[in-house]
Amino acid sequence: MDTNAPSAPDALDQLDDAVAAAAFRRLVRHLRHRHDAQNIELMGLAGFCRNCLADWIRDAGYEGDKPAARELIHGMPMEEWKATRQKPATEEQLAAMEASLKKN
Repeated sequence: MDTNAPSAPDALDQLDDAVAAAAFRRLVRHLRHRHDAQNIELMGLAGFCRNCLADWIRDAGYEGDKPAARELIHGMPMEEWKATRQKPATEEQLAAMEASLKKN
């Protein structure tokens, strides 16, 4: 397989921005509701978490700083989220996250 060959167009790039934005907002609201899905678990399974989403909106042009982006995604200041929602990570969760990140 030639890795230098041009890739096929991605149909996702043709998705209307308003539709994509609505889906993104739904995802964020879902994650706000499902605070039982810990960031460490998301990282272990999918290689991304709420904090990644905050970084991605900054990469896409959001003008706020990192704390503002995280507050936007978490629905509250990061320190409040950590105090009220985040549980300590287990050794197994940390190992799964490390293995998952290697796939990114």
